[in-house]
Amino acid sequence: MRIFDPHIHMYARTTDDYEAMALAGIEAVIDPSFWLGSARHYAGTFYDYFEHLLGYENERAAMYNISHHCTLSVNPREANDLALANEVLERLPEYLSRPRCVAIGEIGFDRQTEAEEEIFRKQARLGRDRDLLLLVHTPHQYKRLGVERTLKILAEEGVEQRRVLIDHNTEETMPLFAGTEYWVGLTVYPVTKLSPERAVNIARQYGLERLIVNSSADWGPSDVLSVPKVAHLMLKTGFSRVEVERLVWENPIRFYSQSPNFAVPVGAEHLAASRRPSLLEGVREGVR
Repeated sequence: MRIFDPHIHMYARTTDDYEAMALAGIEAVIDPSFWLGSARHYAGTFYDYFEHLLGYENERAAMYNISHHCTLSVNPREANDLALANEVLERLPEYLSRPRCVAIGEIGFDRQTEAEEEIFRKQARLGRDRDLLLLVHTPHQYKRLGVERTLKILAEEGVEQRRVLIDHNTEETMPLFAGTEYWVGLTVYPVTKLSPERAVNIARQYGLERLIVNSSADWGPSDVLSVPKVAHLMLKTGFSRVEVERLVWENPIRFYSQSPNFAVPVGAEHLAASRRPSLLEGVREGVR
């Protein structure tokens, strides 16, 4: 089975992880910009990080036959140093047009401060004006309030819904997407996010249309094999192979194929045209 992890921070992972991922069937990854575990103090450290994702990390993944793309941004956790964040945003556009950068992200909220909202709005406008995809982070605490605030801001900024992936959702936030065209992400991550069982139950309840599952593996106690484990559990609990492949392979390709910088994996060209129906159009559509 072909597997795509559309949100995994490979900067934080070892070559052993790449080997395990390749053996588990992972053929493609998206590597979003994120907080590095300690605060940056200079704009140049952001630019070096962007260059790493665009260059060396892509080369490292290729050694294991894994297709690597990235998304670039000022991460929500880094937005609270407004002077530094605004300095980085001055040069961010020159990186967004580079090959294999497929979206602005992660953007959104962490602690839901006014500074985070300012930088979120600026990057949302940048995406809107340049017709770029957006990858949106939702906060760990007060998540429903954070998602409600996120949706309000995206609407106010006039961002096209089908070009936005809102990630790290849980059972309490899924109903907020009824009647929308947003892509909705589920993150399978020990302790702080979803278990494979919870992710599979959400897929069963809400259907697979415009749904994406990822590991978000980084510095914490995360698992680079979260997506293969979800696929295995889905097969074990009654989903068909076609349905599982739709979630773990086809859906992320359909979303990211909206970006001209996305190199569609060999053999998946037929998936490049994104479909438009609402996520919640027909509960359990296509799901056993």
